[in-house]
Amino acid sequence: MNLENIKPSVRYLAEMDSVIYDREWLENSGDLGLYSMYRDLAENDEDREKAVKENLRYDITVMPNMMLGKEYNKTAGHGHPLVLETGLTYPEIYEVLSGKVIFLLQKISGNEIDNVYAIEAGENDKVIIPPNYEHLMFNIGGKELKTANWICRGFTSNIYIGVKEKHGFCYYAVKDDLGKIEWIKNENYAVVPPIKFLGPNIGLEKFGISKKEKLYDLIKTPEKLGFLKTPQNYEWK
Repeated sequence: MNLENIKPSVRYLAEMDSVIYDREWLENSGDLGLYSMYRDLAENDEDREKAVKENLRYDITVMPNMMLGKEYNKTAGHGHPLVLETGLTYPEIYEVLSGKVIFLLQKISGNEIDNVYAIEAGENDKVIIPPNYEHLMFNIGGKELKTANWICRGFTSNIYIGVKEKHGFCYYAVKDDLGKIEWIKNENYAVVPPIKFLGPNIGLEKFGISKKEKLYDLIKTPEKLGFLKTPQNYEWK
């Protein structure tokens, strides 16, 4: 999809200063654009009409290769609101278009983390964000990261408040002296369990989705994305 003539929404460092690990770097960094969000995309009018009819939205996020001091460039991190009359938040599905990413998922109860997962994914890999998990992305690939996602367009905004209050997710991903990822625990959470590491493409078959098919092409079979709108009708593990 050609993004050249589409104006993105840019997330600047000033909007994320509360969630940055390296405070010394932050003091002298200036205001940087950390990533760009292209929302509600379609390749043609027919696809756009179909997406609106199906209550779905397709987005692309572009994240440059840069470090936030010691920490890998990342998204702000957020959760989704509850589906009406359920105890489940809206899920999401991502695809890596280029680059390499780690998705960090956390399930929180009060000031305690119930579960935290790290999922490393590369080009063409897909990752489903299940209900009730906050999530963020780290660009770890040494080059520009580009991801796409489908989400229900039935809610208007994500939830950032809790993450900002805790100064980030329960772990920060920093580069150690050997150039490898070191996971630093965020002490603003009372209980933080060890990270569970998973691979990508988990659970796709349950929804009839193949790793080989492009995420955008699911507009041709939107019934496969029904779980994004009514997660209460599906079994989640």
